[in-house]
Amino acid sequence: MPRSRLDSLECAIAQEFAVTQPLVPSDVVYPADGFALFPDRSVVALRVNGALKDLATTVTADDEVEPVTIDSADGLDILRHSTAHVLAQAVQRIRPQANLGIGPPITDGFYYDFGVDEPFTPEDLKAIKKEMERIVREGQRFIRRIVSDEQARLELADEPFKLELIGLKGGGADATEGASVEVGGAELTIYDNVTRDGETVWKDLCRGPHLPSTRMVGNGWDLTRIAGAYWRGSEKNPQLQRIYGTAWPTKDELRAYQHRLEEAAKRDHRKLGKELDLFSFPDEIGSGLSVWHPKGGIVRGEMEQHARRRHVEGGYTYVYTPHISKEDLFLTSNHLVTYREGMFPPIRMDEEVDADGHVTKQGQDYYLKPMNCPMHILIYKERARSYRDLPMRLAENGTVYRNELSGALHGLTRVRGFTQDDSHLFVTPDQLEGEATRVLEFVISMLRDFGLDDFELELSMRDDEKSKWIGTDEFWEYSTNALRNVALASGLKLTEVPGEAAFYGPKIDLKTKDAIGRTWQLSTVQVDPNLPERFGLEYTGPDGEKHRPIMIHRALFGSIERFFAILLEHYAGAFPVWLSPVQVVGIPVAEEYADYLGQFVDRLRAAGVRAELDRSDDRMQKKIRTHTTQKVPLQVIAGEQDRSAGTVSFRFRDGSQTNGIPLDEAISRITAAIENRVLVDTAEDLA
Repeated sequence: MPRSRLDSLECAIAQEFAVTQPLVPSDVVYPADGFALFPDRSVVALRVNGALKDLATTVTADDEVEPVTIDSADGLDILRHSTAHVLAQAVQRIRPQANLGIGPPITDGFYYDFGVDEPFTPEDLKAIKKEMERIVREGQRFIRRIVSDEQARLELADEPFKLELIGLKGGGADATEGASVEVGGAELTIYDNVTRDGETVWKDLCRGPHLPSTRMVGNGWDLTRIAGAYWRGSEKNPQLQRIYGTAWPTKDELRAYQHRLEEAAKRDHRKLGKELDLFSFPDEIGSGLSVWHPKGGIVRGEMEQHARRRHVEGGYTYVYTPHISKEDLFLTSNHLVTYREGMFPPIRMDEEVDADGHVTKQGQDYYLKPMNCPMHILIYKERARSYRDLPMRLAENGTVYRNELSGALHGLTRVRGFTQDDSHLFVTPDQLEGEATRVLEFVISMLRDFGLDDFELELSMRDDEKSKWIGTDEFWEYSTNALRNVALASGLKLTEVPGEAAFYGPKIDLKTKDAIGRTWQLSTVQVDPNLPERFGLEYTGPDGEKHRPIMIHRALFGSIERFFAILLEHYAGAFPVWLSPVQVVGIPVAEEYADYLGQFVDRLRAAGVRAELDRSDDRMQKKIRTHTTQKVPLQVIAGEQDRSAGTVSFRFRDGSQTNGIPLDEAISRITAAIENRVLVDTAEDLA
């Protein structure tokens, strides 16, 4: 690039940075705190040498300091966690006997868990909100103190759940739901809420950081619902009361979020699934186990068949594996060590007893499979492999079973039995980057087929805490760099997240936004040298020596059930024509035109179109309303004028209409919309 153009580009970047980044006043004297460095009121915290700190933190001129604004991802987390503290203080003002659990920020909000004698009621929420408003107006300061374990136990002697957390400080908190916001660091800290006259009126064990004061919580928050939750996420522990809330920098942003929630409620796949007769969860079968009705089966079948065609074209081979396996398989894979609580209890098989009840032959424990990967590994291991056999790409729509807690179940997005569109690739180390590139390109292309096109990537890497990871530094460096190169080459937004890798290797997660702006994590590309090692997988290299392959786990949809739910909500049930259970319905103006329209419907069926003729006794306008409610994309209407001219008229989901289309042209338009996977809602969409 010529120097003049480069200078212009650097200048433009600098100007943009100057607009978006709060400036440090020129007269700052070090050491200085964040208030002096960044008087801009949008700055709520600091990042000092890479670590998040309170705005009151004092720094030197040698420190690397970045402002954290309230509308950034970190700033929103700080706002929401601070609001959770306001909630907890308000609860203890109203119910002094309430014991404090955990109150982390979550996507779009926060929650706080409480140990109380009586469950909260909607009336309680109203009183708690009023008390929170008072605390916000009081402008209490959040002040951080470092304490010893003994001091923390003394100050929190009446808080049994907090006392339990003290022993988890550092890495132990990572395994406990939400605990890292309390005791995630190497040292214990308590945040005091201090009034303007210097009185400490409340305190909480917390890692921080927090807003400078409660006043900065503002008015862009609300409490949303009450739920039960087990302490530390285990049903073996006491059940607490959880209050959920949301918090945003402004009232307008809160209202926009609430509007999105209203729209999401209209699109709830559980509601649409019932209204459109797609699926259900019969009590007789059990919680978290779905059955698919004929219309839902059509959509699912189209999804699976399209994905199968694309996989075969992409060099994948489909395999089939059983739903159940002996215990030994999951011991070798380590699932029974690391994932036992997520698996269904064993089924004892093949045990023999005599007439007196004595065991004469020991039985075997069998488990419903929670993952498909161990069985795919056995397919690889069935015979000797050469480098010429690699990459080996196996695919399966394999149903797996997870022993989810009943409170965690949610429609099709969290179930106990679901089908993964699972793929496992076995590659040589030098094939890793090329295959990961192919996988990511394939995944993005496939998701675009289904109408999703807003993507970003997250690269999960290891951090510097060496004890958490297995494998050599060399493996982590080249595998992480390989995935980073793949992600950067895609041109998509990339976020790198240290410390979030699996213990055995890095991964890329692909996230997408739906029609109302919600982010969903879909596909994952996971590098795994661990299972090939555990199962002793080998291939013969060009040098004639044995080598260990690398395994890539890849689920495109995640699960077919969950992806179906995402699509159902994304389209609000109004699928593109190719996915619609009924693609065309014929509605005669009167019974005398039914035969004419029926012949046209027969031609559509012969062309592979899912078409029906409505010959019910209902009036035409009621038929139109019925099929519009059922979100049929194309209604074909015919009366005397159409019959005489050899045409039909189209009516669309939005109520628009196109009249007098010759029959051959009508069939051509319909089949083209199906072939091109077009979303047809208006007359212009089928032009």
